[in-house]
Amino acid sequence: MRITDLMIQDTMIMDLKAVTKEAAIDELIASLAASGRINDPVLFKEMILKREAESSTGIGGGIAMPHAKTKAVNQPTVVFAKSSKGVEFEALDGEAAYVFFMIAAPEGAGNTHLRTLAALSRLLIDAEFIGKLMDTKTPEEVTELFDTKQAEEEAVKAEKEAARIREEAKKETEKHEESGSHSEAAISTGADGNENAFVVAVTACPTGIAHTFMAEDALKKKAQEMGVEIRVETNGSEGAQNVLTEEEIRRAAGVIIAADKNVEMARFNGKPVLQRPVSDGIRKSEELIRKAVSGDAPIYRSEGGAAATQPKDAEKGGIGKKVYKDLMNGISHMLPFVVGGGILLAISFLIEQLAGEDHPLFQLLQTIGGGDGAFHFLIPVLAGFIALSIGDRPALMPGMVGGLMALNSNSGFLGGLAAGFLAGYVVILLRKAFAGLPRTLDGLKPILLYPVVGLLITGTVMFYLFDPFFSWINLGLVDILNNLGTGNAVILGLILGGMMSIDMGGPFNKAAYAFAIGVFTSSGNTNGAMMAAVMAGGMVPPLAIALATTLFKHKFTEQERKSGLTNYVMGLSFITEGAIPFAAADPLRVLTSCILGSAVAGGLTQLWSINVPAPHGGIFVAALANHALLFLLAVVIGAVLSGMLLGMWKKPLERK
Repeated sequence: MRITDLMIQDTMIMDLKAVTKEAAIDELIASLAASGRINDPVLFKEMILKREAESSTGIGGGIAMPHAKTKAVNQPTVVFAKSSKGVEFEALDGEAAYVFFMIAAPEGAGNTHLRTLAALSRLLIDAEFIGKLMDTKTPEEVTELFDTKQAEEEAVKAEKEAARIREEAKKETEKHEESGSHSEAAISTGADGNENAFVVAVTACPTGIAHTFMAEDALKKKAQEMGVEIRVETNGSEGAQNVLTEEEIRRAAGVIIAADKNVEMARFNGKPVLQRPVSDGIRKSEELIRKAVSGDAPIYRSEGGAAATQPKDAEKGGIGKKVYKDLMNGISHMLPFVVGGGILLAISFLIEQLAGEDHPLFQLLQTIGGGDGAFHFLIPVLAGFIALSIGDRPALMPGMVGGLMALNSNSGFLGGLAAGFLAGYVVILLRKAFAGLPRTLDGLKPILLYPVVGLLITGTVMFYLFDPFFSWINLGLVDILNNLGTGNAVILGLILGGMMSIDMGGPFNKAAYAFAIGVFTSSGNTNGAMMAAVMAGGMVPPLAIALATTLFKHKFTEQERKSGLTNYVMGLSFITEGAIPFAAADPLRVLTSCILGSAVAGGLTQLWSINVPAPHGGIFVAALANHALLFLLAVVIGAVLSGMLLGMWKKPLERK
């Protein structure tokens, strides 16, 4: 497949009007939508912005490559665009972008188009080619330039492949004539510039479409200039390609990991490994190769059978980001138990109302979903996977046991959080403490020393310190909630409801939901009250979007109106994330409107003393509320308030 089979002339923009990053993205998406290459511009933009949040696709050198792989794409397409003024695109080199390639890749399609996109990405490393591209005036010139360049690249590739085959045949012939005395150092070192220096690399980006292959090509070209032999494995959309062999890893002087996602790491145990973002593979290839050749990198140690790791630069987000990542790992693994057990409990309560607590089905569902079933695992799973995120697999068991101790001691959700962080950092400290042991004991560390000593320390601290302390806090919190006056309860409801809309699935949303779950899993009569506030607040944003797109049609595009209809279902199901694409496109109006309506809905649930004894389900568990109609009324009031405010505030669409 030719690159120009994906780069449709009708979608090209030879004079981009946008002067801001988001406006440029909108203009490129509009071209895709006008040509029918995508079916949901809102979803496609959401995925584009999600990729941009991970790292800017402004790769420097005046080039930007926003891209996404999503079901919103009908046909794989590359939109080419040029800007004479330049656009500030948060590029890696800090310079404006003048040439744009928006890549739209469909889900579940064949691999041919992905290989073509990889070929496109490699071309953009060539500065001379980019210079010619900047001089083009018409879509026809762009097409001709790419066709010519691709033909040249394919010819060079064919020649290189033939040369490689000849070289391998030559080596095979010489193999039997050599003494076999090549030492590993003679082959793999090369700090003095030895032409036999050899390094290996792995490149990967979150979507595996563009940056993966650009980093591969940049490393290969720079290595050739430096006289260094290199083998690069790519982890793209097609999976791992050119996978490194054990022999190649063994003889390499160093390893370069230029990746923004997990890659297989255990195979590099004992090797000097540089872990950098994929952008460094593109922009800092010479530095990475030089350090890899000289072995100027930390020795990687695979502890506890860890299969994969994130690049170290990914952890440079500060302590707060690290704590949030670890906490979310615990909560995300706990949520299936919350939802599964909670829905079964909700059904059991409905059966109790209809048939009484002696009914066998009520008792069965209570057993499966309640304290003897799914809900029994909430706190241990939370603690275990927080610990796993911090200390890897050796920390999982101490964390889960610490969480179980928290459950049994009434220190509850707070005790489980403490147990998870405690177990994780205990294992990290043990790694440092046991670092001086003989290498012959390395195999015993992850299966014996870390779990046993980690469990002993975690269990002891939990038993004598954390359990009594957090039990006192937990029971005190429940007592306070049980005795809240109406005014204070309304204020708490306002806060929890509003938090559900601040970031719609982000830290604030998760913090409010986690607080409600913590209360829900504790003893007391207020459990369902906090859940009522959170559920009502979370249902408002998608319902508000749906109402606004229905009542103010002239202010939304056709695609937005279609997406708005799906938000009725998502809102009624308590899936707040349905409003995210609209919030991303117009954050000020959407977020302000939704926060106000969610806060009102949450406050009303407390004003009317509503309890919802289920942690999820939206309208489908509303019948379980002690005041079901009032709960629905609170949601309707909040949604109407937000929807009307958004509809009146939003500007009408410009007529073209």
